[in-house]
Amino acid sequence: MPKVKKDKGKLRIIPLGGLSEIGKNLTVIEYENDIIAVDCGLAFPDEDMLGVDLVIPDITYLEQNQDRLRGIFLTHGHEDHIGALPYVLRTINPPVYGTKLTVGIIKNKLEEHSLPWNPDLRIANAGDTIRAGSLNVEFIRVNHSIADACALAIHTPLGTIVHTGDFKLDVTPIQGEMMNLTRFGELGRKGVLMLMCESTNAERPGFTPSEKKVGKSLEYIFTTNPTKRIVISTFSSNVHRVQQIIDISAQHGRKVAVTGRSMLNIVGAAVELGYMKVPKDVLIDIGDIKRYKPEQLTLVTTGSQGEPMSALYRMAYSEHSQVTLGRNDLVVLSSSPIPGNEKLVGRVINELSRNGVEVLHDASLAVHVSGHACQEELKLMQALTRPRYFMPIHGENRHLAANRELAREMGIPDKNIFLSEIGKVLEIDSKGARFAGTVPAGQVLVDGYGVGDVGNIVLRDRKHLSQDGLLVVVATVDEESSLLLSGPDIVSRGFVYVRENEELMEEAKRVVQKSLERCLGKGKNVDRMHLKNTVRDDLSKFLFTKTGRKPMILPVIMNI
Repeated sequence: MPKVKKDKGKLRIIPLGGLSEIGKNLTVIEYENDIIAVDCGLAFPDEDMLGVDLVIPDITYLEQNQDRLRGIFLTHGHEDHIGALPYVLRTINPPVYGTKLTVGIIKNKLEEHSLPWNPDLRIANAGDTIRAGSLNVEFIRVNHSIADACALAIHTPLGTIVHTGDFKLDVTPIQGEMMNLTRFGELGRKGVLMLMCESTNAERPGFTPSEKKVGKSLEYIFTTNPTKRIVISTFSSNVHRVQQIIDISAQHGRKVAVTGRSMLNIVGAAVELGYMKVPKDVLIDIGDIKRYKPEQLTLVTTGSQGEPMSALYRMAYSEHSQVTLGRNDLVVLSSSPIPGNEKLVGRVINELSRNGVEVLHDASLAVHVSGHACQEELKLMQALTRPRYFMPIHGENRHLAANRELAREMGIPDKNIFLSEIGKVLEIDSKGARFAGTVPAGQVLVDGYGVGDVGNIVLRDRKHLSQDGLLVVVATVDEESSLLLSGPDIVSRGFVYVRENEELMEEAKRVVQKSLERCLGKGKNVDRMHLKNTVRDDLSKFLFTKTGRKPMILPVIMNI
């Protein structure tokens, strides 16, 4: 086990996302006056985040220390690792390093956003080492469900940190080479200070199957369904999967049409950069599909997670402008539901089935393999790197705990395993490693063009509105003469249907009128805020007594 190099400096590791959650991956590594960030991802909102589009990390700490930030280093091009960049780059502009496909995807994403400066995007290849002040960041090739994925070896004055990113061991990859096991072994022989290892599949025994296994299943589907139009939904970033679909379609004499904005963007970038090879005249525009018979077509689409407004969702609910699905179609969901998306996926499958569309998914046929390492691969990574310290990353609490158990099996003592939390600082020096305080961290909600302007109070109000509705009370008063001049009028939204509850609404008006007259009767210069609070309290008590509900009450008191 490597010893910590004797040095007066301190190394700090600060996760700002990706722990106790799926997505939003961002880790800060800091040595003295130099800081780097690893990944910059987003997460999708929970069901209780009403109206929220995306969730990104709180980067207050990076903003406060941007003069020391030497770069953002990206492991690969998935949304949970790069999706927050368009929002983060609004306030800070460090160099952003990634492999060719990763940077290509980011460029496409950034075209949809207006930034105050030109982003500094820099391409790094597997095997390259980038100097970032006193830190040297080495890109190491790994296999994953997107091309050009890399782990990072961060060489510091105290020792080497290995950050695996997302990885799997695929000895028969569709494109490119197998993960660079040799380099991990070399680092292990020299001594690895800390291994930060992904945990997504830490509960699953064995090895993750090769992507080529999916190709065999797809070949079987095409062979046994020669008369149907085949619609395949998968992750847009899985260019290897899309490549297999295109190759098999070409072999069966089919044209391929791609639909869904993210699918078009990533396939376009992958073809342009040489990560996908499309046979001549196989790819057609989605607008040209009516020229071909069903058995001559394959459609590749987004929506494998049942996302509302995705291409497959719109097809299922007959809202797609160019594709209508029916009995002559076979839909293949070449993915597995992300935790929390099971209901959305089930809803789309049910709607497709209701319309007579045959649906195949991973439960019925092996049309998907994970891009993440299972237990034996995770143990192999530990065996190769032989780290002194170990930190599970990228996963919910149960995934992190399962990865800790694997580390224990591999002989790493408990005192050297650190289950961290977002914002928690792990400090390493020549005396050892320990947790040492916290930095600002959490989640920032993105709603439309607004970043961070929706917080807990707004979400609470939205939840209140969604569950109990809204009553707007309008009245005009003369504060000087203490008179009620007009109203009160009550407008109901989402509480009761006024025409069917006229008696209740008339009674509510009388309650408000009495409240206003009681307050105004106390004399001149009545505080308008006191008027509003009294109306809100009295009306709320009355409605709860009558209906058992507590709608949001919004008094609008105007003074003449």
